[in-house]
Amino acid sequence: MRVLVVEDERNLADAIVRGLRRQGMAVDVAYDGLQGHEMAYVTRYDVVVLDRDLPGMHGDEICAQLVASGALTRIIMLTASSTVTERVEGLQLGADDYLPKPFDFAELVARVQALGRRATPAAPPVLTVGDLVLDQARRVVTRGGLPVELTNKEFGVLEELLKARGGVVSSEELLERVWDANTDPFTTTVRVTVMTLRKKIGDPPLIETVVGAGYRVPEPVSVTGGGA
Repeated sequence: MRVLVVEDERNLADAIVRGLRRQGMAVDVAYDGLQGHEMAYVTRYDVVVLDRDLPGMHGDEICAQLVASGALTRIIMLTASSTVTERVEGLQLGADDYLPKPFDFAELVARVQALGRRATPAAPPVLTVGDLVLDQARRVVTRGGLPVELTNKEFGVLEELLKARGGVVSSEELLERVWDANTDPFTTTVRVTVMTLRKKIGDPPLIETVVGAGYRVPEPVSVTGGGA
């Protein structure tokens, strides 16, 4: 999941970023409204954690413009005000959720995860290909009933490949969806991660390399028996 945090209180913003990254999310940060607005339009984020009172460009304006653009990005607004009127105003702008400060971090994580599941075309909470099972909510992977221990990045790559339902996912797309803006776009990190992921998943191999295009996990072909 790719998340953008737009918050001018740097200590709070950095704490949110660290916490979300510990949950396996790819997180970028902007410390003012203008930077956040630009980043939100350059990169496709699943969720934007958006402070309402921002310097440079108000959070209300960023929210309204993102909604008007038709982007699938989900927005959770943060504000120091906890009045019902403020919440209603934020939701009327098109925000998907609203969280008053101070907030419990566990609640923020839960809300971001819930919004992230709504940001892309619906996929079942548990993704299955053959005897491989990936539980998105519990972040657990098993094959043949046995647990497969993956790093956050390996889990993210596998999740994106399974969500593609047999389609090809390019290295660029994996880099955008699983890593953050600080990652060198010319790095071999995707190839190396896929290589270690293949080893951990084991045989028979599931991840195919499509030369010049990317990677895919083909969906099993169902075979029906014919009549005599």
